[in-house]
Amino acid sequence: MLSAIRERDHLDAYVAVAGDEALKAAEHADALIRERGREAWWDLPLLGVTVSVKDLLQTRDLPTTRGSLLPNTRPAQDAPAVARLRAAGAIVVGKTSTSEFGWSASTVGRVAPPTRNPYDPRLTAGGSSGGAAAAVAAGLCEGALGTDGSGSIRIPAAFCGVVGYKPSYGRVPYYPNGADRLAHQGPLAASVADAALLGQVIAGPHPTDPDSGLGSLDSPRDVRSLRIGWIEYEGTDPEIRRVTDAARDILLDEGHHVDEVEVRCNNLYPAVVDILAANEAAGTSPQDEHLIDPGRLHVVRHGRTLSGVAVIQAEEIRQNLRATLRSVMDNYDLLAMATVPVEPFEADAIGPQWAADARDLLWLAWAPASYPYNMTGQPAASLPAGLTSAGLPAGVQLVGPVGADDLVLTVARRLEAMLAPLPHPPTDHLIPASTGTTGERTS
Repeated sequence: MLSAIRERDHLDAYVAVAGDEALKAAEHADALIRERGREAWWDLPLLGVTVSVKDLLQTRDLPTTRGSLLPNTRPAQDAPAVARLRAAGAIVVGKTSTSEFGWSASTVGRVAPPTRNPYDPRLTAGGSSGGAAAAVAAGLCEGALGTDGSGSIRIPAAFCGVVGYKPSYGRVPYYPNGADRLAHQGPLAASVADAALLGQVIAGPHPTDPDSGLGSLDSPRDVRSLRIGWIEYEGTDPEIRRVTDAARDILLDEGHHVDEVEVRCNNLYPAVVDILAANEAAGTSPQDEHLIDPGRLHVVRHGRTLSGVAVIQAEEIRQNLRATLRSVMDNYDLLAMATVPVEPFEADAIGPQWAADARDLLWLAWAPASYPYNMTGQPAASLPAGLTSAGLPAGVQLVGPVGADDLVLTVARRLEAMLAPLPHPPTDHLIPASTGTTGERTS
């Protein structure tokens, strides 16, 4: 896998590739399998499984740049979720690309080239876990660990045709983390079962994260005749609607009650912008502006204009949304919708043409199905629904009540079984890796 990444990462999914420690882990896994056979997986469920880690998360054996030119140091220990993956036998093969501190929903920055879509490398893989999604889709790892502060797992999963699972807030410990309480950690994988297994391994309380109070995932559930609220976002691309309508039809055929539902929360997007911008501004210094990504700098500067009153007002809107969705979930077991209402756009852009200028602060406005569930902390999973006429993946998203991760994953697994699998990404555009990723930081 390591040589495949170095030779075939034409998508610029990785910023660093593991070396001796990964090889030693692979040799240890081979020895255990020879010695114990299938029993080796009883207490090591990920033995020999290759995983990547998003460059926002600490790894003891690889640099953590967080997609930024700002000075960084090599951490002395793994982030809790990374340590749990290794303890379960997984082999960390590299760090995947991210936008600077994960600020945008595309993977564009100054540390590495844009991460490209495996189905059309002229287009974006999404973000900010775009490197993770592209690596899984291209077969350059079997699973990936990403982060999701406003859709950063689910958006690239939808764009790249893989599964992305954002656990309930507090299910997976996140350290170090900011103060906005929007960011989650979760897996990306080629199937719902794989994502659920990864999610099971990394879940549970940890002393470094006081919010990580939820326990491990429950077992899959037997679900019949669920009440599902289908949300149709205004302006959804007709091709996305065509593909995801097929998923809705399957849910109906499975005997579920599917009703269209509308969730209203006044001034939600401005509130998201203010919460995120305040957090970005709190973590930067004016003398570092020359090192900051130009797009992110607009967000940082907006954050510096906000008063404490403005941030509290944004938090009040967030609480209103939580109350609204709690009321909605009293009537529905799950919500479902297109994960992203637009097709992938140009690889070097932060959004569709109408949202591509960061000065307009519309950098997330094109993904209205993503950030609400960071604001509420609800579990959500995106899975491939099919291809558009342009041959690009479209995703369908399932959202459950806080804590009902098992329900989301069980229904997602059943829906996945009924949907036609996506064809593998085309290989006629394969070219040698352009960045020459190594065990050290690349740029």
